[in-house]
Amino acid sequence: MQRDDIKKSLIVSCQPVPGGPTDTAEFVTGFAKAAVDAGAKALRIESIAYVKAVRPAVNVPIIGIVKRDLDDSPVRITPFVADAEALVDAGADIVAFDATDRLRPVSVQNLVQAIKTRGKLTMADCSNLEDARNALAAGVDFVGTTLSGYVGGPEPVDPDIGLITAMHTLTPYVIAEGRIRTVEQAAAAAKAGAFAVVVGSAITRTEHVTSWFRDAVAAAYDADDTQTALAIDIGGTKTMVALVRGGEVLAEITVPTVRDMGPDAWLAMIADSIRSWTDRYSRVGIAVTGFIQDGCWSALNPATLGIPDRYPLVDKATATFGKPVFAVNDAQAAAWGEYRFGAGDGGDLVFLTISTGIGGGIIVNGRPLAGLAGHFGLIRGPSAGQSPLEDQTSGRWIAAEAAKAGHQATAAEVFEHANSGEAWAEAIISQSAFRAATLCCDIQMMLDPKHIVIGGGIGLAVAYLDRIRDCLAGIDARLTPVLVPARLGSRAGIVGVASLAVRRD
Repeated sequence: MQRDDIKKSLIVSCQPVPGGPTDTAEFVTGFAKAAVDAGAKALRIESIAYVKAVRPAVNVPIIGIVKRDLDDSPVRITPFVADAEALVDAGADIVAFDATDRLRPVSVQNLVQAIKTRGKLTMADCSNLEDARNALAAGVDFVGTTLSGYVGGPEPVDPDIGLITAMHTLTPYVIAEGRIRTVEQAAAAAKAGAFAVVVGSAITRTEHVTSWFRDAVAAAYDADDTQTALAIDIGGTKTMVALVRGGEVLAEITVPTVRDMGPDAWLAMIADSIRSWTDRYSRVGIAVTGFIQDGCWSALNPATLGIPDRYPLVDKATATFGKPVFAVNDAQAAAWGEYRFGAGDGGDLVFLTISTGIGGGIIVNGRPLAGLAGHFGLIRGPSAGQSPLEDQTSGRWIAAEAAKAGHQATAAEVFEHANSGEAWAEAIISQSAFRAATLCCDIQMMLDPKHIVIGGGIGLAVAYLDRIRDCLAGIDARLTPVLVPARLGSRAGIVGVASLAVRRD
């Protein structure tokens, strides 16, 4: 083929969700034929087996790739010369590969040489302009924006139109790829100077497209973006109070949770602190440690925060604030906040907060599980002895262990000592992280969530998540949970309970 064969064309990437119901040769071939019938001028196909399956079914150019997860390199796309050669043998007309400036098993130059020796064209998947410049110097035929936003840092939402324009100053042979989800974005990529435009998930990943529409419909039905809620998160040491609309925190204050005052006094203190907000919210959401049943609040582990059993929280708060009140466990609220506005990424998740105690929330099929679901800190087992797991892992436990070792320190101070290399502190933090890692493995085996989102003052402490991951090293990849930090941080609970309060109206 010649490069101009795909000039000013649409290329469809037929890459199903790995392990999903369409991840078969039959489905991929069907996607490919349907795309060509509708006018696609080329295809991007992953795996040697799928290139072999699609090749006899279509007469358009195929961009072939192989994806691998390597232990010693972050490069995933066609990392080896043998992969490139096998793709050519399978029928690929263009072989694409990761051309980023990262630790790699084979140089870009060697990949280009091997592919061209076999008479095929090359495509460099780049993350920035420097990658493209280096790839062109190595002799590639096309440069793509494929890896922009995927080599570290937060993942963008929109395609990198600016990179397309910048690459076009180096070569006309720029293939736009990555996060192109709408016809408007595809057109913008073409206008920015793309030689051809690749669209993938928006056409061939049913799971992704469904989640986009699901979220859009849910947002339309929700009043989250138009109604302001007073959100209250009563924790073991402090209470956060905020005005929240549609995931945005408009104003917030923090007041201490004085344990011996009790919930009546806490509500009164909150009301007194936000008198100037009275006309700014239409409902109230309260997130609390413990258990909510029929509007009543009970402490499952009084050591975290002691309250009268079956305290009528909803009734008391309604009388205090004069607005409709919804109450839920704080970790369940945070799970919903992360799912809707944070690290959820549209899939089932478990939220695990490690702080004064340990709590959790579970989102399945877009719905939060209520009741006792997610109270992971109360699990009892061999690793925790006869006491609840949170009494052997949480911030309270860390501070107590420091005291036993002769150091009067808060949990935060123990982390500082550990990160400074002090052995006594490192031993305490490592033991906590090991128990948290064991819990994450158990959660993965029982629920198989897409992600386990880690939050809380301990969970988000410096290097704690890395310690948990270190404890998971060596476990079969199929059984290893995907751990991600809470994107909303300490605001997950207030954002989540505000959304739930509006939805439950």
